Amino acid sequence: MLLLDYQNVLIESLLKERFAGGPPVSIDQVVSDFDGVIFHISTPESKSKILVSISIKCFPELVQYGAQAVMEREYGPYIVAPESGYDFSVQVDLDSLPEDQESKDDLVRRVSLLKRNIMAAPFEQAFDEYHHLAEEASKYTSESAPQGVQEGGETRSIHYREEEAIYVKASHDRVTVIFSTVFREETDRIFGKVFLQEFVDARRRAIQNAPQVLFQNQPPLELEKVPGVNRSGSNDIGYITFVLFPRHLTAQRRAEVISHIQTFRDYFHYHIKASKAFIHSRMRKRTADFLQVLRRARPEAEEKERKTASGRTFRVQS
Repeated sequence: MLLLDYQNVLIESLLKERFAGGPPVSIDQVVSDFDGVIFHISTPESKSKILVSISIKCFPELVQYGAQAVMEREYGPYIVAPESGYDFSVQVDLDSLPEDQESKDDLVRRVSLLKRNIMAAPFEQAFDEYHHLAEEASKYTSESAPQGVQEGGETRSIHYREEEAIYVKASHDRVTVIFSTVFREETDRIFGKVFLQEFVDARRRAIQNAPQVLFQNQPPLELEKVPGVNRSGSNDIGYITFVLFPRHLTAQRRAEVISHIQTFRDYFHYHIKASKAFIHSRMRKRTADFLQVLRRARPEAEEKERKTASGRTFRVQS
């Protein structure tokens, strides 16, 4: 199966081309990304200063969960005042690029990961909270632990799409990530259930280290006290739960896990659409084969004269 890129490929290719040298040119491009995210790449001040801005629906929530600190860590001196109509902007001066190629490539990679890094904030915060709760829980037995340690931390809500959200909750022994997703068509729901069943079966058969995956139409218990959750149990809404265990939350695997989990919704719906397209192409091919058989079964030369029982002949009108 295809794994989607974490970075925006168009931004990456454009910056690589500009960093490679050549005469400066004016840039004014609007780039769309998954989940309704919009990028604007421009040179408003001069041709040597490239401004990259991002608009993302859930930016206020992400700031609440520490996005500003993450962006200052990742982009530091490149941060500028947000462009009008956008939530966050960075500016790169082509006349002040790093000397070595490795640093240039790293800068291109970081700017192209703008969406990923902003969305990473609540996950990083939840992972840090998990380590804190695990340390606190180690001081007690399971019965004597304070209620706050037993129940875990707050549930972080990220409403990154219309009618859909990501919920992240840290506990002393796991981090739970819940996706709410809307199925617009009956066939999407059927394909989705088959697809998610493969996730469950793969973990049972061979990939024991994979996160636990659960799917249901009712909101999970972790969302019981979260406001704004649709509790009607409609078949149009599904809740996909990933349970990340301590082996997934180590410092070495942290960045990769966050990148993977972020792209799940896009990965999930992309493969639903790809499966439907594949089945439709097979149906079209089978129909074409049947039509070819019918064409071959037609007589090449039809009879022009026929005889009655009495022996008289008559011509058949074509």
